Amino acid sequence: MSGMLVAQRQELLVRELQASGIARIPELAARFGVSAGTIRRDLADLALAGRVTRIRGGAMPATGLAGTDPAAHATARPRPAGPPATGPEPAAERRTVGLLVPSATYYYPQVVAGVRAVAAERGARIVVGLTDYAQPRDLQQIEELYASGVDGLLIASAGGHRLSPETLGRLRSGGRPFVLLERQPPNAYEPCEFVVTDHRQGAYAAVRHLAELGHERVALFTTGSPTAALVREGHAAAVGRLGLVPSAPVTDCGQPTRGSAEAAKAYEEFIDACLATGSHAALVHSDHDAIELMQRMRSRGLRTPDDLALIAYDDEIAALAEVPLTSVAPPKQELGDYAARLLLERLEAAEPPPVRQIIAQPRLIVRQSCGGAR
Repeated sequence: MSGMLVAQRQELLVRELQASGIARIPELAARFGVSAGTIRRDLADLALAGRVTRIRGGAMPATGLAGTDPAAHATARPRPAGPPATGPEPAAERRTVGLLVPSATYYYPQVVAGVRAVAAERGARIVVGLTDYAQPRDLQQIEELYASGVDGLLIASAGGHRLSPETLGRLRSGGRPFVLLERQPPNAYEPCEFVVTDHRQGAYAAVRHLAELGHERVALFTTGSPTAALVREGHAAAVGRLGLVPSAPVTDCGQPTRGSAEAAKAYEEFIDACLATGSHAALVHSDHDAIELMQRMRSRGLRTPDDLALIAYDDEIAALAEVPLTSVAPPKQELGDYAARLLLERLEAAEPPPVRQIIAQPRLIVRQSCGGAR
């Protein structure tokens, strides 16, 4: 991220603030891998351009776009067509919704924006708990949300795609409705409401697109995130069903510190493996890693997409890459919207509605990095 061009970083800063409402300078510096001074200069430039409003210690989206309340920015995007409402919207009682997320800086700001938009529309209050991907903090944060008096919970736990039995047990015993976000119960037959992205389908669509462009070997690079296992399953299914050559490298490098020697070694070894096996296409989770791979390829005289066609997974900053990255884009804001509606409808219904489970497919956004037509 430190090698990102100033214009790219500033554009992403604006997107970050539009998604999350308010962000602090230390959080932004950690998010982009630069110094706090660099972020201050970026925010000063953006404030002069009228794109952000400076506040003490951070910034928020520029006022005047959708009112002065940062929460209003979450409503600027059209509301997706969610599940059917169970009745007229009540106006009397103000509900409090607890929202547990593992990150305030990547992937989840757009999910939070979807939740906030629905909360503003329905007159509900949001209380956020943050775990920073530390799984033991899940239960601690849930206890704190209960103590704050929430009426119901939206849960994106710190662990993998399957919620831990311990966390599910605590939610069951809490006696308050809850909806899982990008998580499912450990038992597939558990009657539990959830809203998730079909990441297997997203990976499958990416590999299929590369196969349609003539690639017989499609490599995979992941970094040990909660989504990685599902992306691997989708990649493997595509390789098998589409009759692709299975010798392309499949690499999960764990979770090395970004910018570390360990991360650099993983990128170099993956490029070497692609060259050695004649693999000229790869699906890379995430955008950051696809950009790093592209930069290392360039330093070795290799080009994207000529020598290695790339598709990134997440679509957080894919469009800002030197060669704009084709990407798989999970419907993050829509997920927050759907989950908030499920929970509020359950809280407001005179009779409990049936258990509802929503699986949304991501979109494949075609740009230049895969070598295919837009």
